[in-house]
Amino acid sequence: MLPRLAADALVALHFCFIVYVVAGGFLAWRWRWTVWLHVPVAVWGAFIEFSGRICPLTPLENRLRHLAGQAGYEGGFIEHYLIPVIYPSRLTTAVQVSLGVLVLLANAFAYAVYFRRRHPRIGGAPNGTN
Repeated sequence: MLPRLAADALVALHFCFIVYVVAGGFLAWRWRWTVWLHVPVAVWGAFIEFSGRICPLTPLENRLRHLAGQAGYEGGFIEHYLIPVIYPSRLTTAVQVSLGVLVLLANAFAYAVYFRRRHPRIGGAPNGTN
């Protein structure tokens, strides 16, 4: 029972991590300190996608599922809804590179807006007016 709960919690954490990789730059618009946490996370996420590797959380989750006596992702909400998003069945190198590009584009946009707001004279109208 405990390994299954731990595996489910790990999937939820993994899902939140992925969302943060893609969209965490937008949090910097409100909370500047998140930049220091998000940039390394986004770099890691893009590295995983571009290198074709798997996140270290995946083998850990699989080990926990094995310990729980599970062979697959059947059952509750987490297995049914989150796992297909995190582990798509048709994940190819092209899809992974596309996901990496999505991470870069989303974060480039988020940080471009962030820096423009923080430094309105850079690329903006004189004296910070628009």
